[in-house]
Amino acid sequence: MKKPDKPLGLYIHIPFCKSKCVYCDFYSLPNAEREMNRYTSAVCRHLTETAPQAAAHLADTVYFGGGTPSYLGPRRLQKILKTVRKHYRIAPDAEVTLEANPDSIGDWRKLRALRKAGVNRISLGVQSADDKELQALGRPHTYAQAVDAVGAVRRAGIRNLSLDLIYGLPGQTLALWQRTLNRAAALEPEHLSCYGLKVEEGTPLWDRREGLDLPGDDAQADMYLWTVERLAALGYAQYEISNFAKPGFASRHNMKYWTLGEYAGFGPGAHSDLGDVRYAYVRDLDAYCRGIKSGGSILAESERIPPRERDLEYLMLGLRTTQGIAQREFENRFRLSFAPIEEELKKFLSSGHAVQSGGRWHLTPEGFLVSNQIIGRVLDALGQEKLRRLQAAASGDYRIVQS
Repeated sequence: MKKPDKPLGLYIHIPFCKSKCVYCDFYSLPNAEREMNRYTSAVCRHLTETAPQAAAHLADTVYFGGGTPSYLGPRRLQKILKTVRKHYRIAPDAEVTLEANPDSIGDWRKLRALRKAGVNRISLGVQSADDKELQALGRPHTYAQAVDAVGAVRRAGIRNLSLDLIYGLPGQTLALWQRTLNRAAALEPEHLSCYGLKVEEGTPLWDRREGLDLPGDDAQADMYLWTVERLAALGYAQYEISNFAKPGFASRHNMKYWTLGEYAGFGPGAHSDLGDVRYAYVRDLDAYCRGIKSGGSILAESERIPPRERDLEYLMLGLRTTQGIAQREFENRFRLSFAPIEEELKKFLSSGHAVQSGGRWHLTPEGFLVSNQIIGRVLDALGQEKLRRLQAAASGDYRIVQS
């Protein structure tokens, strides 16, 4: 009897940008257009060489992330997609996402060409509906360009559109954030990602952190809770801390990360989790291209993680989603008792930070606001349970969890 195909996500990192945003800590390169052809050839060769490792898999998602993938241009993107389709088995209904900035996808004809090549989902980096905020972030577009880009996406025949937004910006009030979200929602995307601004070390924003007029924790919490309530009223269901979708439009690719699915990444800085091995490539375009050409190592890190040792990830990532975690699922998968974890979660029931429903536990919007603390407590409970199991095994009183 033939084994069922293993689902797989393909992630292709496109490290080129028109300019570097002041908050961005992803591996991306402005003013590197001269490297685009070289990189496209390298990533196509890498995809081809890696394909045999995925022979037992059926790729049901393909995700072009960045950087600004749309900045690479349709012809190069088409070449990469052609390589993917030639060397990998792709599901007929595969979700194929392209991240884009509004200033680089204004031509609906080029978008239509990408749709015909297989792209069926666009993730558009709008970030704000206020041009002053966009300028302060170093974004290379205006909100008018974002509106035009949405029109181009629709005219090209793409029916799955996500908009990225950021709240908690310097000087931003609740009213300004409400204006941005309402204007974005009026564009009727199928999906919205709303992220709180993080000032990351190593970014220009970090260097200016002392002088930033950032909203306080309470103000950011008000923005977040209003967002959840407002989007629910508009028909967008929250399915992860920062992500909201109309029915049937949750990001299938990103759900792989949160549910321990397998994915293979390509490009400098890309991460993979395939065949019980988690690995990442060097954050250096030149080293990546030279390694692919010469057959040298391009790995930055690699770690083998057997399925039974992913209990921590299951809890940590699962509690980021509204799907949450379940006793039966946990005990069947990891052969550990869920009881200590459940006891910890029960402490957050009365405060309204956690909910138990249908045999599953998940955090509420209020719980998501303090998710790091709650997840930390849950992971401590897991650690204590594993220690208890080790002590029981040492004393000869070892019992497999019954489910």
